[in-house]
Amino acid sequence: MKVELKENLNLLDVFCIATGAMISSGLFLLPGVAFAKAGPAVIVSYVLAGLFCIPTMLSISELSTAMPKAGGGYFYIMRGFGPLFGTIAGLSMWFSLSLKGAFALLGMGTYLSLFTNIPLEVIAVICCLFFIILNLVSVKDAGRIQVVIVIGMLAILLLYVIWGMGSVQMTNISPMFTKGVPPVFATASFVFVSYGGLVKVVALAEETKNPARTLPLGMILSLIISAITYTLVVFVTVGVSEPGALERTLIPISDGAGVFGNELLKILISIAAFFAFISTANSSIMTASRYPLGMSRDKLLPAVFQKISARFGTPYISIILTGLFMIAFVLFLPLVSLVKVASSLLLLIFIFANLTVILFRESKIHSYKPKFYSPLYPYIQVIGILGGGFLLIEMGSFIVFMTTLFIFLGFLWYVFYVRKRVKKDSALIYALERLIAKDKALISDNILNELKDIVIARDDVVRDKFHDLIEECEVLDIDAPMARDDFFNDASAILGEKLNMNPDDLRDMLIARENEASTVMRKGLAIPHVIIEGENIFEILIARAKTGVIFPDDKLAHIIFVTVGSNDNRNLHLKVLAAIAQITQNPEFDEKWLEVTNKEELKHIVLLAERKRY
Repeated sequence: MKVELKENLNLLDVFCIATGAMISSGLFLLPGVAFAKAGPAVIVSYVLAGLFCIPTMLSISELSTAMPKAGGGYFYIMRGFGPLFGTIAGLSMWFSLSLKGAFALLGMGTYLSLFTNIPLEVIAVICCLFFIILNLVSVKDAGRIQVVIVIGMLAILLLYVIWGMGSVQMTNISPMFTKGVPPVFATASFVFVSYGGLVKVVALAEETKNPARTLPLGMILSLIISAITYTLVVFVTVGVSEPGALERTLIPISDGAGVFGNELLKILISIAAFFAFISTANSSIMTASRYPLGMSRDKLLPAVFQKISARFGTPYISIILTGLFMIAFVLFLPLVSLVKVASSLLLLIFIFANLTVILFRESKIHSYKPKFYSPLYPYIQVIGILGGGFLLIEMGSFIVFMTTLFIFLGFLWYVFYVRKRVKKDSALIYALERLIAKDKALISDNILNELKDIVIARDDVVRDKFHDLIEECEVLDIDAPMARDDFFNDASAILGEKLNMNPDDLRDMLIARENEASTVMRKGLAIPHVIIEGENIFEILIARAKTGVIFPDDKLAHIIFVTVGSNDNRNLHLKVLAAIAQITQNPEFDEKWLEVTNKEELKHIVLLAERKRY
């Protein structure tokens, strides 16, 4: 039996998980290293990195409200591009977030090693084991701890900024571009990992209450607060620090506090830093572990990753393996390599996320129904793609080579493990079909049904009798003009077989009913219906006639619902008519009905429409 993840996270949890994942090593470790690359213009580098995140934040917000499932960015890319790109994206996100978590663990070790003789790697491993245990027990408790940590950390950083503004020496900041303009962009790509928490939280979409509202709002608030915090704290730190000292330190904010504050402030900053590292390491395990879970559900990884604790509701195999990866990265990768590789993989995912929005929009899949739509489409997405590519190139040839190597390894995993196990269609197929093929043989209904089921679960859609009837009904899709009696002949052949009834008799009943009074309810809509002998009988057939079925008086119907029921189902008959009336009164219904590309999507237009549920 499949065990579902529990919805435990609210808006404050989402905000704190994303913010805690962003404000950590990128602020408490990197500014000194980044200053050595860009000089005082490192402030601009942090601002640029934040600005480059905006398009992807909007794209991910749209995708996450359309498909709030475990696996976050991987899940959307898989449905957009198919198993090959899904494999590469899933592995990239898993390793990128694990690398960022390892980075945070090293930060914890760096600060704690100031107070103990224990090697920082040993401290990092011990801390990682603690977070593995915490996440195994409960994502809810892990989320609550995250809230306390992030609020405390932000309060201390606010104190740092207010206290330090009066001690800023503008001579330390001006001239700002002492090392030129190009290093500013290279440094922006280097510190880009600082904003990696933005995509972390969508991996928890399946465990979020009201994800359609909570995820976009939580991410927007988090990016705004994080970008402002980065800019102000780095501004104060550069402004109060001697350039030579800042280039050499791995604890720049604590050193900055020591310049203008007393020992108490320095201790508070060290506490805030430790809080930040805790929050990032905790959220890294929490979110990264959902990627192998989602990939396993799609058969891209072995089924063992789907195991969820019946007691705690957590994916324990994924959590344990993710933690072990983080420990391995801590022990075997140097700091700068951790940052660069994590940033490059993150940029790759950001590019794919923007492409995925374009694919889903252009595929015109009706079941793709986000609660939040990215504004200024597609310009925002194009900016995100070009910006991500630019930053990736700025990272240097070696990192681009390493990223390419990682993609190749993902391709090999797909070839030797995934390809023989997975047969899934994607939004790409639908986009291509719309643009060039018009070949219905290309189409399968996997993604349509999956997206439909996601929307039903997301919106708590009640599956009433009308819903069941539409899911099981037959569909006619008619391209050429057709006379009413010819249409009734085709419809009766289909319904007669389902009802074990003579098709000719049923056709004659439909014609007779139509001659009594027209069932063309409005322009373009007809609802032919008859009552037959028997008990507990009710069937529906739906039809789309692109050029129209010609009813008497030259009335054309493009939308046709044929209903056949027994006398004891009159109440159901009335409810079905009411449901059809509610669905078809939407001003956009007719346009969507004529626009979709196959029979399954015609059903989905009806199934997912807003109406009263009986």
